[in-house]
Amino acid sequence: MAFYSVNRRFVAGLALTGFMLAVAGCQSSDNGILDFGFSKKDPTAPPPPQDPKILASQLRAYCPKVTLRDGTAYFNTYAKGATAKPKKKKLDPAAEAEAQATAAAAQTGPNGQPIDPDHDPSKIIYQAAITDVTRDCTHANGQMSMKIAVAGKVVPGPMFAPGTVTMPIRIAVQHGDEVLYSQLHPYQVQVTDPSAATQFVFVDNNVLVPEPTARDYQAYAGYDENAPAATGDKSKGKRKKRAPATN
Repeated sequence: MAFYSVNRRFVAGLALTGFMLAVAGCQSSDNGILDFGFSKKDPTAPPPPQDPKILASQLRAYCPKVTLRDGTAYFNTYAKGATAKPKKKKLDPAAEAEAQATAAAAQTGPNGQPIDPDHDPSKIIYQAAITDVTRDCTHANGQMSMKIAVAGKVVPGPMFAPGTVTMPIRIAVQHGDEVLYSQLHPYQVQVTDPSAATQFVFVDNNVLVPEPTARDYQAYAGYDENAPAATGDKSKGKRKKRAPATN
């Protein structure tokens, strides 16, 4: 009877051990905790994802977005020249100091900051603003051709006078720090109505850059007031002195 009892306990222990191993085996197949390299790979499983690459078709459809640099969306035209200054009368020191204080206050803006005489808001003739930009691209023969359009308006200022305003619009395309295209356009708009804004649209049809190898070109449009003015040929109009005639 003792043998039967021990054998019964031994069989029960084996059954319990087998159940625990079966459960552990099921868990190892789910999370791989007990995977000792004996499991086989599923041949139908998809390969791991690779780094995405830009296709040639995507590059042929690529057209860089046009952006405005900070401070290039507005352009003001100011009245030049000043009225004749009256002759100063001799004043006593107290009156002279008061006159200088009054003149300084007249050249100070509402915020208390001094007004630049070359950028006095009260002397604005026109204020131009770019309100929208767009572009169109074509790809051929290893080059990308772009049409960049700029839309905006010209608003008459306090010193408005009917006439033509010339706006320095620059179009540029860069690849990192490399300038691929840059052109300054002195675009003119006729303004005649002092009570309404004059709309304008400028298009640069000649932007031609090398075909990009990645989607990393930057296109810019905006006013460039710091562009140097074109200088004329000073040698024109001068007559050379003739050498004196010799016998």
